[in-house]
Amino acid sequence: MSKPQGPKVYPDAAAALAGVVSDGITVMSAGFGLCGIPENLIVALRDSGAKNLTVVSNNAGIDEFGLGPLLKTRQIRKMISSYVGENKEFERQYLSGELELEFNPQGTLAERIRAGGAGIWGFYTRTGAGTLVAEGKEQRTVNGDIYVLETGLVADLSLVKAWRGDSEGNLVYRKTARNFNPMMATAGRVTVAEVEELVEPGTLDPDQIHTPGIFVQRIVQGSGYLKSIENRTVRKRPGAGAPAGAQGAR
Repeated sequence: MSKPQGPKVYPDAAAALAGVVSDGITVMSAGFGLCGIPENLIVALRDSGAKNLTVVSNNAGIDEFGLGPLLKTRQIRKMISSYVGENKEFERQYLSGELELEFNPQGTLAERIRAGGAGIWGFYTRTGAGTLVAEGKEQRTVNGDIYVLETGLVADLSLVKAWRGDSEGNLVYRKTARNFNPMMATAGRVTVAEVEELVEPGTLDPDQIHTPGIFVQRIVQGSGYLKSIENRTVRKRPGAGAPAGAQGAR
């Protein structure tokens, strides 16, 4: 069975980034931790050799996966992030002054991206007032509460990952892998989506589409997904695992 074709469909991740990646651009890379990240597109971005990138992402993955390899190759100049605690190379570069960091409360980061995609220049929020997050930003008092001005975010290139997509760029995300993907898809001047399954137009239920194709300029079917987990925490069920006759023994 032939793959769906169309002007938005590219044969692989490298081809999908050709002509839109260059030094110094701002890139949004979707995902939460290692969930719902555009694995193939991140590898292609690394292999492009583009440097001095500003990357907007909830976090930077781990040292060996996600955005971590781009830190190792020193392609990222600045991160605009929320949670950065799982990447040792990120920590090293930041503490040594090699990497610039614009830190955001997680909800503020999501709203900045949503605002950028909606054409909203900025908004006021109470989140971060009275903390380091508010330093250097315009503030105003409303009804006795301090609000901080945050600006919307727009990227030269947004990289998103979906479960299913059609050749027109309509996307469906799966469960928690949706995370930052829908907002980032709207906030890129060029949005490139990779999907696990690429289908013909009309296959997707219109009521189930999360990102309309108008927001997606290029699409590619990915492969070889690892879908890694940063940390797996397992708690024993009460009474499970104890040998016979050992209940209550200490």
